[in-house]
Amino acid sequence: MPGLVSGDTDLMDDSEDAIHDLSGAPCQRFNILCSGDKNGFICFSIFGIFPVGKINIQQLHLCTKFSRKETTYQLLNASINKVSLSKNLCQLVVLSFGELVEFGKSSCCDDLSVGLHCVLLDTSIFQSRKNELHQVAQQASSIEDLIEVVRTSISVMSKQWSDAMNLFHEKFGSLSALIVDHGLDSSPQDEFLSLLFGARTSPALHQFLVSSLGEAGLKRVSRAVDNAGKELRVVLNEHLQPAVEIAGFRIGELRGLSRWRARFQSMGLEEKLIDNVTEKAGMLLIQIERFSRVLAIVLYQFQNFFNWVLKCIKILLSEPTDQVQPTNSELVVLFIKFLLDNDPIKELFEVNHRIDVDMETKQQVEQLVVLGGFTDMKFLERTLACEFNQLEQCLKEAFLMPFTTISAKILCRDLLPVYSISTSPVSQLPPTSISYYKLQDEVNCAFQSCMPLHSLVDYICFKVPDESFGLTNCIGIIRGFTSNSRFINKEAASPAAVLLRIPDEYECVDLSLYKDNQIILLLNEAFSNSESPGKSWMVMIQTGDLCFLSLSNLEHDFYKLHDLKASMVDMHLENGKIRFIPHCVTKPLAVSASRGVACVFSSRRHALVYILDEDEDEVSDME
Repeated sequence: MPGLVSGDTDLMDDSEDAIHDLSGAPCQRFNILCSGDKNGFICFSIFGIFPVGKINIQQLHLCTKFSRKETTYQLLNASINKVSLSKNLCQLVVLSFGELVEFGKSSCCDDLSVGLHCVLLDTSIFQSRKNELHQVAQQASSIEDLIEVVRTSISVMSKQWSDAMNLFHEKFGSLSALIVDHGLDSSPQDEFLSLLFGARTSPALHQFLVSSLGEAGLKRVSRAVDNAGKELRVVLNEHLQPAVEIAGFRIGELRGLSRWRARFQSMGLEEKLIDNVTEKAGMLLIQIERFSRVLAIVLYQFQNFFNWVLKCIKILLSEPTDQVQPTNSELVVLFIKFLLDNDPIKELFEVNHRIDVDMETKQQVEQLVVLGGFTDMKFLERTLACEFNQLEQCLKEAFLMPFTTISAKILCRDLLPVYSISTSPVSQLPPTSISYYKLQDEVNCAFQSCMPLHSLVDYICFKVPDESFGLTNCIGIIRGFTSNSRFINKEAASPAAVLLRIPDEYECVDLSLYKDNQIILLLNEAFSNSESPGKSWMVMIQTGDLCFLSLSNLEHDFYKLHDLKASMVDMHLENGKIRFIPHCVTKPLAVSASRGVACVFSSRRHALVYILDEDEDEVSDME
């Protein structure tokens, strides 16, 4: 996927970094995942799961100086090809294809404006607020996980109860049809109440109890309702209620953080929004308590009604009733009137249902507000599902503020047009790679005055399209683009670059920066036919052996790499470390610096894994 940074750009901590990480335990595992897409969006996620920012490179103001004039540009129809966040979280290098035009203009008549552009974004907010972001992300991601448990629990409970009620209505619903068939002008409630008060059993009710329902059918329905009730209690007590209680605790911790305005308000943690979430979490706990009580009452009513129906069936069949549990006639009346056709449990799972609350209860709730109760006095009129939806909405609003605040603080700091290219599908764009290396002795002299000790210098590697600059079979390498940003260091050294020409008999399929200032090139045989399907090579070259030229000394003001054509370096395979592959290979080339391996894919759809730090004759490749 464009924008996802592969494992070859991972950097290992040195001893000083490790000591620093141990001293800062709260941020020891803090990390941010950056990803871009074909529409120009770049997303930032803490731990890879909690979204903390999103920008569109097409909407950014790209400020830079061309022809000694400060100009603001924008990228139209831009897509993200590659992103790489620096280890200190302060800078993000973005490689983007698009049309570079002056801000406010719809298009540019110059075809050279369309191409690959390197953009440097200021992401120092991640470093300056690392502790705060880490704390908020930990709590927020935990809350979101718990909210998912609540959502799943409610869904499972609703389905289990619905299945049991469907069976109940399927069995008892046949009584209405029998009443119509017998030409009676009554309802199922009338028939059951007549039977309860000792009236003569109608033919329809007699047929229903003895034939349609029967003792076996009644026991089946009773067992289904009882099992559903047990399952609901298990989910309620072991999943739903604990999840809401823990979520409430986590929200309370966020509420405490939000009151530290000096540190957390600047990153968008609003106390008022968190207070609202806290109240909604408390209301949801009350809804769960009410649901538990309603469930217990309804289940007892069902059991009492089923026992009474079983007793009636046995009496009609002239069977002994001494084994039937005693029933409460008053509860049977209540069930027939209010539960036979109504389902209070189902109503609590409905979002749009409104619960009637008596006036006395409303007055008591209003009195509790004075004592610090919930300011929303209509929460008892809402259902469990409705209350959960409101909690979710409040959480989204509260978490959207840090997301929006952080996004607004990510700005463009520099721009470097790399090369021009004709418009083409993103899938056909040339390969690129970005990485950061520790300063080597050969480049220390250029950067040591402008970068702190043990700093990292960025490398950007890319294949130059054949139609760009009139070059063929060429790759480019840019070093020190981020150190050039005048917003970071006014005395910074100028970025340097080099163009490397690959021999005509080879074709570059993919490339990747590797550790220790090395580049891995994946080459196919340029000329092949059906009889000879071709061969491939994986070549490792050292960037330290290349002669980089400063871009500030070049005359061309827009695409500075154009002036490097005259000083292009020819690549000789014998000067690098070569691995022969007896197949044609395809994209992508996957390289892991930490593991020292590379994976390539052959035209035969085989994955080939190579150990890069071993000589070819010392290790066998895995296929």
